[in-house]
Amino acid sequence: MKKNVGASDRIIRMILGVIIIAFGIIYESWWGLVGIVPLMTGLLNYCPLYCPLKLSTIKRGDNKE
Repeated sequence: MKKNVGASDRIIRMILGVIIIAFGIIYESWWGLVGIVPLMTGLLNYCPLYCPLKLSTIKRGDNKE
């Protein structure tokens, strides 16, 4: 699995994931589970949607596996 999520994109995804999960808990809604998706893509440095679109937010030289 080749990394395709850069540092700033990763931080934004993780923060957004935690916020969505928190709102799900606060409002007692199962929609909070949607926050797992950005949180996991941030933690794994990999977004499956980026592959077919041939996108990457990693800066040149930072793709160290």
